[in-house]
Amino acid sequence: MGLYKKWFLATRPWSFTMTAISVSVGALMAAMDGPFSWSLYLLTVAGVIFMHSAANLFNDYYDILSGVDTCDVSTARYRPHPLAEGSLTLTEVMIEAIFLFALAAAIGIFLAVTRGWTILVLAVIGAFAGIFYTAPPFRYKYMALGEISVFLMWGPLMVEGAYFVQRQTLSLDALLASLPFGVLVALVLFANNLRDTADDRGKGIRTLSTITGRHKGIWVYVGLVVFAYLSVVVMAFTGPLNYWSLLALLSLPLFFRLLRQMIQNPPLDADARTAKLNTAFGILLIISLLIGRLT
Repeated sequence: MGLYKKWFLATRPWSFTMTAISVSVGALMAAMDGPFSWSLYLLTVAGVIFMHSAANLFNDYYDILSGVDTCDVSTARYRPHPLAEGSLTLTEVMIEAIFLFALAAAIGIFLAVTRGWTILVLAVIGAFAGIFYTAPPFRYKYMALGEISVFLMWGPLMVEGAYFVQRQTLSLDALLASLPFGVLVALVLFANNLRDTADDRGKGIRTLSTITGRHKGIWVYVGLVVFAYLSVVVMAFTGPLNYWSLLALLSLPLFFRLLRQMIQNPPLDADARTAKLNTAFGILLIISLLIGRLT
């Protein structure tokens, strides 16, 4: 495997669809309220994905450094993990993380200067959350705060940030629209932690699933998915979404299939399967917003 391919895989590119969807939801909510700039949209997507890439690398770096991740961890069994496999060194990963972080910072500063300093505030919050997710001294992922952070980052922060870039103001409608998708992205991490509950307890790692236990955690998982779908239904009839947003319900068969698997025993790739659910949900939501914008 070539070095560049290893570096690309180390960023976990399959997770970028969630980031692109969050930004797209915010930008489309802004498009409902005025003109839309493709250049600003693409720049926002690029900047947030660069930050997401850097955060993934920082997280893996500190997990390997602290001994939390090894080549035997569950995620390394079904997806490439160049750092755990030893095909990339810690130094190489840190260099790549800093480079991607610098690209994200450059775009963030440009948007802050041209669109408003609120962007810089949101960017600093996102950078702090991304880096100190597993980095000392906070390592808050292991204080059972990971799901809350992911919800806030992929929900309100990204959606509101994308809206602000287009409109230069924040929006309550964008905030409300961010909630269901933010919840589903947080459930990707929760599904991962449900699968690893026993291992995390053995390592002394504190996560939401180690607090709830696997059995209760499954029902927390179900309840949050139900909240995501119900909130779309409510907002389709009362605003800020439109009736076309009910298209998101077409992803329910994926949820029912996943639910059976989760109840029996969370599969090895529980996080990846949950990611497929929220990707389907998010794409359908984007389609509904596009239809609403064009009609």
